[in-house]
Amino acid sequence: AKVLGDEGIELISSTAFLEPLLAQEGVLTARAPDDEERKDIDYGLGVARAVAGFDIGQTVVVAAQACVAVEAMEGTDAAIERSGALMRSLEEDAPGDASTLRRRLTVVKVAKPNQDMRFDVPVIGMRTLDAMIRAGASCLSVEAERTLLFDRETLLRRASQENIAIVAIPRTY
Repeated sequence: AKVLGDEGIELISSTAFLEPLLAQEGVLTARAPDDEERKDIDYGLGVARAVAGFDIGQTVVVAAQACVAVEAMEGTDAAIERSGALMRSLEEDAPGDASTLRRRLTVVKVAKPNQDMRFDVPVIGMRTLDAMIRAGASCLSVEAERTLLFDRETLLRRASQENIAIVAIPRTY
């Protein structure tokens, strides 16, 4: 960006022409997060923002206010898949155990504190939703105005059909 700027080329946000794809604040699906999912979102936002601040990843997966998975280089979808596999293996090891390990998964995705929207924008699409379904996740929280929703109508319709809540939280939340 600096080299191009030195040549007089101004870079603009990569979302400049994609604004209709940006998540708008509020509940985006038929179902809003329930009280437990809201608690997981609140907890997950703190963890995700801290992790994103270190440029490790932008997504955490939470169950009963406990961090199940943190995204690293594998990406959001793989972190979600890993959390589902972990929860399944724990259930197999202790069938019928009513511990917190059997709670629903909530996925929280944020932008980095200094996210350069010219190059790298958080994205959610059908692959992410499919990973959530396979993992048994029931809720997704993204940052409003800073997350692209690819294939938005299909994504939100399918999430609603699967009883998955998707909510866009303001950055200041």
